[in-house]
Amino acid sequence: MKQHLSQLLSEALQALKAQGVLPVDTDIAISVERTRDRSHGDFASNLAMVLSKIARRKPRELAEQLIAALPPSGQVRNVEVAGPGFINFFLTTEAYHNAVAQALELGQAYGRSQIGAGQSVQVEFVSANPTGPLHVGHGRGAAYGATVADLLDALGYKTHREYYVNDAGRQMDILATSVYLRYLDLCGVELTFPSNGYKGDYVWDIGASLHRKYGDELKYSAAELFEGVPADAPADGDKEEHIDGLIERSKILLDATRYREVFDLGLDSILENIRRDLEEFGVHYDEWFSERSLADTGAVTRAIERLQQSGYTYEKDGALWFRSTDFGDEKDRVMVRDNGQTTYFASDIAYHMNKMERGYARVIDIWGADHHGYVPRVKAALRALGDDADKLDVLLVQFAVLYRGGEKAQMSTRSGDFVTLRELRQEVGNDAARFFYVMRKCEQHMDFDLDLAKSESSDNPVYYIQYAHARIASVFRQMQEKSLQWDNAAGMENLGRLSEAHEDALLVSIARYPEVVEVAALQHEPHQLAHFLRDLANEFHTYYNAHQFLVEDAALRNARLTLIKAAQQVISNGLNLLGVSAPDSM
Repeated sequence: MKQHLSQLLSEALQALKAQGVLPVDTDIAISVERTRDRSHGDFASNLAMVLSKIARRKPRELAEQLIAALPPSGQVRNVEVAGPGFINFFLTTEAYHNAVAQALELGQAYGRSQIGAGQSVQVEFVSANPTGPLHVGHGRGAAYGATVADLLDALGYKTHREYYVNDAGRQMDILATSVYLRYLDLCGVELTFPSNGYKGDYVWDIGASLHRKYGDELKYSAAELFEGVPADAPADGDKEEHIDGLIERSKILLDATRYREVFDLGLDSILENIRRDLEEFGVHYDEWFSERSLADTGAVTRAIERLQQSGYTYEKDGALWFRSTDFGDEKDRVMVRDNGQTTYFASDIAYHMNKMERGYARVIDIWGADHHGYVPRVKAALRALGDDADKLDVLLVQFAVLYRGGEKAQMSTRSGDFVTLRELRQEVGNDAARFFYVMRKCEQHMDFDLDLAKSESSDNPVYYIQYAHARIASVFRQMQEKSLQWDNAAGMENLGRLSEAHEDALLVSIARYPEVVEVAALQHEPHQLAHFLRDLANEFHTYYNAHQFLVEDAALRNARLTLIKAAQQVISNGLNLLGVSAPDSM
């Protein structure tokens, strides 16, 4: 409907140009928004106020001229000027009836559009280091990223979902060394585990896999392993130097080939676990992009060379620095350390250079809130490379805290000191987890109420919405049990019989749904769709409690069944975009 009204205003604009009221080269975006109070109309536009300076006319006067130039429309019953010059549109009841017809005719396609047709968007999300299982924080990023991608798909964008696999670098070396130390434990070697190692039981599991394959073949004594290694923090040493020393000793004792086997065993085991968790959570990717491939293909070297050629690098203390302060960053950043090793930041630059080279119209990075400091430096690097940094949107997802009975939840875990996504899913189910994760703006802190997520009450939004879908299905089952039939054509012909306030509310919401999907997608705000579905479910439940649907009057019965069937389709479509099921019975 917004597009229809925008087209009407566009034609009126052309008419005023032809009349000489506006310059022929006037080019302006037309905004049409739904009003908050329907007594002021269904939609409003500020076009007259925006154009008044160009036309050298008062906004209200220009609004009257635009209204006079509007072509006729069977979906608009009245147009008025309001306030300082708003153009308010009042729709016909047929306009809302048309929305019901579209919902039933289009089915799963209702609410989808081709606004983004021909444009490609890359959405990179989760991208957790494969050093351990996914936890509840990753779960929020997974649900949010998957839903943003699905919403963009609904607008016709060609969306590429990507997981950036950090399969290189120091954290992976710490994991590999942690696995090797657990292997030595299983070989009977007595040693003190490093304070900075990965301690979860999953590391024991991988170490056991290594031991099953090699037996004691890779065994070395604690004395050999700790030879020349700096003291750990508990012994008044430095935990970082200690773990780095253990990494180097592990590489020396195992040799490059065997160390790589240990490294890859840890990587592959955890990455497979991550893939499984995400697949079971309904989160799918088009590509798992390897950080290691950036070095193997020379992309990191090429990115550094491009920055050197641009004049935004310098050497200091044996390291190569990127002059990111020239682009507003708080300090310059190291790309190559004094030992010749490239930094994570260098890989990030190469990765984003690669994204831009792939030709996406937009690139969306979804990161944890603790990565907020990376945003200005990555954008700075893109600008220094000569790329359009405005193509990159970085969306930050805040942490989620679990609560049970009003207290922070302590859930059993085999994974150290955090709660895994798998454990959360097992406790509350995929539907509740997916929905609860997107109920708030991504940048807002989130308290996840486990008791509420599992409750079967109107207070639980996902249950309440699903129950509305199931209740409508039950109405149609009751209809069959009573040997009645639903005639949709007759229902459409008699929609004019629907005069109750509850019915009007449902009609408006069904018509609003495509607008909600569009806004939620373009603003990357799935919570808008979640809230809309909650309101729609409430409108249906109050209607259900106030009126009978299977009445003796066949015309009225068909009209009411047509209305609630359209509402059910909207609920199903909306839940599908959120990755939540729409059951027919509960």
